[in-house]
Amino acid sequence: MGCPRLESGGLPPEQRNLLRMVFLNPSARTIQNDWESVARFVVGAFKPDAARAGAAAEVEPLVDELCRLSAEFGEMWRHNEVRGAHGEAVKHIHHPVLGLLAYELSTFSVDGRTDLGMVIYNPATPADAAKIRSQIGLTPEGLDI
Repeated sequence: MGCPRLESGGLPPEQRNLLRMVFLNPSARTIQNDWESVARFVVGAFKPDAARAGAAAEVEPLVDELCRLSAEFGEMWRHNEVRGAHGEAVKHIHHPVLGLLAYELSTFSVDGRTDLGMVIYNPATPADAAKIRSQIGLTPEGLDI
């Protein structure tokens, strides 16, 4: 169930980037329950991911672009807070139809592919699962949550 305000399918592949979405798409601020914490996490996780992938030089143009277009990104980038990008957390999102949803998320690196990561989202509560099922037409028996 995508959120139409944030889906990137219409963008050219080179423009599809979580940092661009968080800092340059105004809708990201309304959907994220705590935008600043999410933004700080994304910046802090991006640094070690780029280093792990050996792509520090390759991401320089993106960082320059974001610093130019978003003062908040520039401040967070210069603050130099580095976080582990992999682990578990709970994320709260304001869905335009369902309201506030909580997801448990787990992030992983992909063995043998330093350029890839994987994030798995699961509804955090039975109530969140029920809201999501209502949008995709499944009954509680149709999902093993």
